[in-house]
Amino acid sequence: MSAIILESSLVHYEALGRGKPLLFLHDWLGSWRYWVPTMVDMSSSYRAYALDFWGFGDSDKVAGRYSVAGYVSQVELFMDQMGIGMVPIIGHGLGGVVAVHFALAHPDRAEQLMMVSTPLTSGEIARSLSGFSGGENPAKAILGRKLKSYEEVDMEAAKTDANAVVQSVRSVMNQDLLDALEDLDLPVMLVAGQDDPIIQVPDDDVLEDLDYNVFPYIFEASQHYPMLDETSKFNRLLRDFLIHKDNWDEIEVKDEWKRRMR
Repeated sequence: MSAIILESSLVHYEALGRGKPLLFLHDWLGSWRYWVPTMVDMSSSYRAYALDFWGFGDSDKVAGRYSVAGYVSQVELFMDQMGIGMVPIIGHGLGGVVAVHFALAHPDRAEQLMMVSTPLTSGEIARSLSGFSGGENPAKAILGRKLKSYEEVDMEAAKTDANAVVQSVRSVMNQDLLDALEDLDLPVMLVAGQDDPIIQVPDDDVLEDLDYNVFPYIFEASQHYPMLDETSKFNRLLRDFLIHKDNWDEIEVKDEWKRRMR
C-alpha cells in the first residue's frame, strides 16, 4: 500500500505502469480498487494513478473535507506531491463531479476528462443515494438489490465513513454540471450505463444540447460500473479517447456501443 500525508492527513493511493500520467477518481461506493482492471490495461502505455478520497478506502477520515471543494483541494495537493503537471482525468460518479470542478479551477492542469456514471443534475441521482442518511454500510443501503454484486466494490465499502457519502452527496445536490461543462474548453467524454439504477442516463434533449467538445457514449449492457460490466470495451474506448482527443471521428465505434449523435 502506498500513502502520502496531505495537510496532516494520510491519503492512500496506488500507481501502475510507466509513461504519461493518468488520474482515476472513484465514486461514492467503494474506493480506488475497482479501477484496477483498467489501470492494469493502461499501464502498458501510461503511469496510472488512483487515490482514495478522504473518508473512503484506506485514506483518513476527515469530516471537514467531505465536499466537492474538499476533494478538489485533495486532488490538487496529490498532484503537487506526485509531481504531476497536466493530466487526463477519469472520474466516476463523485469523481466525475470533482474532475469537472478541478478542471474549472485549474484549466492548465486538466488535459481531458472522461466522466463515467456522473450526474449532470441532481434530478439524475436516485433517491437511494440522495436520501442516504448514514448509520449503515453505504453499499448495502444504496445498492440493495438494484445492482449486481462486485467484489471490487463490496470488499472496500465497509471501510467507507458513511458521513463522507452523506456530506459529499449534499454538496453535489447543489451542483449543475451542465452549466459547468459550458465553461470548459477541453475534450470531455460522458460515459453512462443504460441500466444504471443509481445515476440516470441524461435525457436525449440534454445530450443533443451538449457543446461541441462534449461527447456521450452509452453502454447498453452496463449498470453503474461500465469499467467492470464491459471492461474490454471500456478500456478500448478510453484508449481511443486518450489518443484521438481532438478528433472524435477517429474514435472507433463498436456495434455494441450506442453512440448518441448531436
